[in-house]
Order: sequence, then structure tokens, then C-alpha cells
Amino acid sequence: MAEPLIIGGLHVKPGQRTLIDIPIANLYTHTPVELPVHVLRGKRDGPRLFVCAAIHGDELNGIEIIRRLLASRKLRGLRGTLIAVPIVNVYGVLERSRYLPDRRDLNRSFPGSSKGSMAARLADVFMEEIVSKCSHGIDLHTGAIHRSNLPQIRANLDDEETRSLAEAFGVPVTINASIRDGSLRGAAAELGIPMLLYEAGEALRLDEVSIRAGLQGIINVMRKIGMLAPSRSTKRYNEPFVARSSNWERAPESGLLRSVAVLGRFVKKGEALGTIADPVTGSEVPVTTRYSGVVIGRTEMPLVHEGEAIFHIARFEESAKEITAQVEAFQSDHDPEETITL
Repeated sequence: MAEPLIIGGLHVKPGQRTLIDIPIANLYTHTPVELPVHVLRGKRDGPRLFVCAAIHGDELNGIEIIRRLLASRKLRGLRGTLIAVPIVNVYGVLERSRYLPDRRDLNRSFPGSSKGSMAARLADVFMEEIVSKCSHGIDLHTGAIHRSNLPQIRANLDDEETRSLAEAFGVPVTINASIRDGSLRGAAAELGIPMLLYEAGEALRLDEVSIRAGLQGIINVMRKIGMLAPSRSTKRYNEPFVARSSNWERAPESGLLRSVAVLGRFVKKGEALGTIADPVTGSEVPVTTRYSGVVIGRTEMPLVHEGEAIFHIARFEESAKEITAQVEAFQSDHDPEETITL
């Protein structure tokens, strides 16, 4: 007998697919706010995976990734249960903001409290109704506003099962990221749930490469844990490069930034990443990197202040040639002009 699954007070039976709206609160206009939860339960029992997006309300790529995931024909052969939440921070999406109306970061408010702040209450509902009922999780993010990220996985790679999921996801760069207090990843770890955090693209923008890579990555993980049948394709990605550390390069002066380093580029210590010009005097200063590594994040805003983080460099043991070749192959495989069958 399959274990019962009750979400939002509704019993989801094997073979059932449903959308459940879980009440959160009311706006001050008396308009109800609900957490939309798609539940797809296979006829056969198996892992329970949650996939969520828009914990930060201005991060939109994940919403589109989940829309495409739910439309994928591969889910017809689903074993186990997929719980997909395209918009966690409904308040933030309405306001096109990273935060909730009380200016709290939802991803610093887990596991939450039923009697706490607005963020804590939403986190508490999400933990009780979604996370606690799952065996695995994937959280979809982008860079912050005016910052873009190379598609990457952040996870606790010291955990063997989590590492195997990160490798299966199929992006060229993974970061062994420490768990931050109040994060969803940290709260899931406390429950013993292996979880991946996917970072790609920029806030308030849809990026096709990031979306395609994220969708394919989720499908890959579902195959890895036995929720979907193995792929018939003979193509295999190499193991991702694991960053041993990462650092932000900061603006040495204020002014107008002209970037020359693109995402995914390998840069050598001392190499120029861009130039900052004083808009009044015309004087220029170069922005150089203190380390050799791959550009995994950068600002997209040309107006910068002294000390502002502008380029994120991940450092690896592998050679520049190896990393560059794999990043280029990955970007080519997910180019919008190419067709991916899911």
C-alpha cells in the first residue's frame, strides 16, 4: 500500500494530478493570498521530489522552468510524486521584488514559525505542507537584480547522495556551498532531505539557456533517483567541475563599467575583466582579477560604486582548457536555436 499523501487538507491518490491552492493570508484589500501547488502522483510509489521557484519574487526563470516541466510528456511515466511550486513568494512576484512586503528575505526565514513574521509564517507553511512530505528537493534561483549567473549548482557536496544528484543535474560548474542560517536548504538538511540549489540568469529576466538547462537538469535528477525511465540517448556529460572557492572582485573606483569578461570565461590572475571610467574627468582604471578561475557571475549594471561586487570568480584545480571546453559545449547544447526533446 502506498503511503497517504495529504497536502492542504486534500488526499492525493496514486495516479492523480491536481492543483492545490493553500491559503496563506489576506492582503489588506481582503484579497486572499494562496500558495499554488501542483501535485503529480504516479501510480507506482517512489521518491517524492519538490521543485520550487520564486522564493525571491523577482527571480522568474524558475517559474518558466516549472511551467515547461509540468508540460513535459516524460511525466506520463512518473514513478513516485512530483510536487511543483512555481511561485513560493507570491507577495514578491506581485511587487516584482526579491523581498516580502516587510522587507524580509524569505530564504533567511526558514524553518519559520506559525506565530512569527510574515516571512516566517510563509516559511512555516511551506515546510509543513511541502518539504516535510518529500524525500528530495530542488530550489530554482537566479542572480540578484542587475546581476547574472552562469548556470550552476550549489549544494552540500560533502554529502554523497547530494553530490550524486549535483553530478546528475548536468551543469559544468558546481559549488560546494556552505549552508546559510535561515535558508530553505538548511531547513531541508535538518530533515535529512538532499537538496540542490540551481542558480542561473538574472532577476526580472527570462534567459532561454538558463531555462533549458534547468529543465533538462530536473529531468536528469528525476531519472537518477528512479522517478523517470533512463534516457535512451547515448550522450553523457562529463562530471561537473567543483569550485574549491569563489570570490567577488570589487570596483576599485566609482564610475561607468565597461565589461570585457563574459560568463563562463576562464580568466588568469591579473587579467583585465573590464574598465571603470570617471564620467566627468574621463580617467580610467582597469578591473583585474586576483585569482585564476571562471566568471560565474557579474553585474549587468554599468553604474558602479567603489567597493561594489562586480565579477564573481570560481577557482578550480582543473586546467583552463578543460573548463573552457566543457562550458562552451554546455552553452552550445542549450542554445535556443537547438532543439531539446524532453
